[in-house]
Amino acid sequence: MIPAIILFVLTYVCMIALPKYRHFAALGSAVLFIVFGFLPLGEVFGAVDWNILMMLSGTMVTVSFFIESGMPNRIADVIMAKCPNVMWVTVTMALFAGIVSAFIDNVATVLMIAPVALAVCKKLNRSPVQMIIAIAVSSNLQGAATLVGDTTSIMLGSAADMNFNDFFFMNGKFGIFWAVELGALATVLILVWLFRKEKDAIEITEKTVVTDYFPTVTMLSTVLLLIAASFISEKPAVTNGLICLGVALVGIVASLVKNKKADSVKKAFAELDWQTLVLLTGLFIVIAGLDGCGVIDAIGNVMVKAGGSSLFLMYSIIVWGSVIISAFVDNIPYVATMLPVITAIAASMQTEPYVLYFGLLIGATLGGNLTPIGASANIAGIGILRKAGYEVKNSDFFRIGIPFTLTAVLVGYAFIWLVWA
Repeated sequence: MIPAIILFVLTYVCMIALPKYRHFAALGSAVLFIVFGFLPLGEVFGAVDWNILMMLSGTMVTVSFFIESGMPNRIADVIMAKCPNVMWVTVTMALFAGIVSAFIDNVATVLMIAPVALAVCKKLNRSPVQMIIAIAVSSNLQGAATLVGDTTSIMLGSAADMNFNDFFFMNGKFGIFWAVELGALATVLILVWLFRKEKDAIEITEKTVVTDYFPTVTMLSTVLLLIAASFISEKPAVTNGLICLGVALVGIVASLVKNKKADSVKKAFAELDWQTLVLLTGLFIVIAGLDGCGVIDAIGNVMVKAGGSSLFLMYSIIVWGSVIISAFVDNIPYVATMLPVITAIAASMQTEPYVLYFGLLIGATLGGNLTPIGASANIAGIGILRKAGYEVKNSDFFRIGIPFTLTAVLVGYAFIWLVWA
């Protein structure tokens, strides 16, 4: 375990210290994890979350056609017309992303909303860095709101035998949805404070003309199909990825039929963000190596011992410990490890497990917003900015991510305890 932890820490130090070379650091670390035997070669393929990579690739292609059609600029015109100043444009974009993310995957949400943010900022002649960071963290927050919002929510639903409605009301009490939404409302105040100086009035000179509505149809089809798929039980793990790739293929065929040439298709493939795909692949392998070495299990055992017999102390350790761990470790293997541990803890304490289940989800899902590489949505957002020519400094992310995360977690932490303890 110790050598694996040391290599893991060095990897994250490199990724934070050298943001331009994060993908190389992650890939290099993944290779070392395999060479040193932390992850057997035969388990490497299964360690990679192909569903996420397929979703990213397919949605990137669909988004390219969407941008070329002019629709993001048209949506930007509408949003700008409804908001009195730049500050409220940013808050509105973040809230919009959060609402969408409650029903489809966080990464897909960022890929779909970010082009609109880029269009808005171009019209306002401003850097899109802060706005897209706000969109990414808001998307990650709302993933815990519903059964279909994030993989961790689906895992909880399966472990606790919860259906879609149980996230709203369960056993006569308010569900985790309301904890997340109260946290989201509290983060609006954070965003208003952070962007309080952005009070410049907005002037719209001319409205964008949309040249092709079919890319918008494919984009909406992706959303609807992802929502529909979330209600299908016993589906293949790569279902969402296949949906995104399938819709992208439809967009490619439509472009070839309409334009009679492959220029738009070549441009769409050129928009694939290989650095982000490489970064995520490397991180998947590294985290699987940590899991295989027993590091995540050991973390769970330490948390159990620290909580003792006090339910409040156990709840607090699970929430805030999960926040810290999920800032650096992918929350999917962590939550998978902790769910049976929490079930056993609740049984030993002779208490209902829901307060601990919900605490785990609040901490593990929102904790990824503490760092630029703590959640796939954040990595995707930063990748979009890099492709657009903007480098994101760690300070740029921490300025929003840290107060946003602490506020949302604190509100959710208090709500769940008061309602469920």
